[in-house]
Amino acid sequence: MEMHQVRYFLALCDELHFTRAARRCGVKQPSLTRAIKMLEKELGGALFERERGNIRLSELGRAIAPFLENMNWCEQSAKYKAADFNSSQSRRNGGTDAQMALSRRREFGFAG
Repeated sequence: MEMHQVRYFLALCDELHFTRAARRCGVKQPSLTRAIKMLEKELGGALFERERGNIRLSELGRAIAPFLENMNWCEQSAKYKAADFNSSQSRRNGGTDAQMALSRRREFGFAG
């Protein structure tokens, strides 16, 4: 399972329309459809019921949706935490990496 599949699944849950979900994710509809089919294959069943232009979550889709929402939340939280950590490390070390690189260049006699 890949995170883009999780994001596509969640967008499709919200939109209940493949084209709109694809647009929201910034991909073409065939890419989103392919990713959903791969996710369904991996999970062993249909995540959506498709009937004449209408789609809705299947029983399996409803059962796993909270877990995939949690995965997405965890991914976003990890990214925010890493950004916060990196920002605080840079401040603690006396400046940005660019400032430190410039300082090193001057230390070794390079114009800067």
